[in-house]
Amino acid sequence: MNFKEWKPFYDAIRKDFGFPLIEDEKAASLLNGLLTRRDTKAAYEYVKSIIAGRNVVVCGAGPSLLDTLNENRDAAEEDVLIAADGATSALMKKGLLPDAIVTDLDGYVPDQLRANERGSVVVVHAHGDNFDALKEYVPLFKGMVLGTTQCNPLGYRKLFNFGGFTDGDRAVFLAEHMGAKQVFLMGFDFHGGIGRFSFPEKKNVDIKKRKLIWCHRLLSHVKGCKVVFL
Repeated sequence: MNFKEWKPFYDAIRKDFGFPLIEDEKAASLLNGLLTRRDTKAAYEYVKSIIAGRNVVVCGAGPSLLDTLNENRDAAEEDVLIAADGATSALMKKGLLPDAIVTDLDGYVPDQLRANERGSVVVVHAHGDNFDALKEYVPLFKGMVLGTTQCNPLGYRKLFNFGGFTDGDRAVFLAEHMGAKQVFLMGFDFHGGIGRFSFPEKKNVDIKKRKLIWCHRLLSHVKGCKVVFL
């Protein structure tokens, strides 16, 4: 999804939640600066090389994640594995290292730092509410890092916008953009409670539930590959 396609969704999301455009742009500028010395092109090409033409498993942090992982362990081990933020902690608990982590840094970041040091590419997202986390954690990642924004990426040399809003649907849009054959979703729960790997004690649960509604809605607009809920 390019920005022209994404913009109507982005405008509707900002209107729904009252997100100021200027704050997203400030966060994008901050992240762009933090990535000045990073080889984001090499990270991009690496992610594309491991995803193109392959099946991808994207793990959300919903309550069903651990049970679904147990039932589909082979897929998690054999396919390209992408963790949405807090799902990283669940995967590492199960002895699984994600190939990529899509995060806005409100999960348990120490696990993401360890995974990155061991080879996971971190796709870190800038938005108006995570200035402090960007400043604190982005300099600590030792491995490959990509930067994303939800506003227009034009003018931010180090940032991309593949489409998407929550960590989970952004991970799917990333996989689509990189040429995935199929995307299998684990731990995407739209009608149940908030999973412990979403760290609900750190969040406004009502807003989280509203974000999940948008996640579900956005996934229906993935056209470049088949999406399967496990």
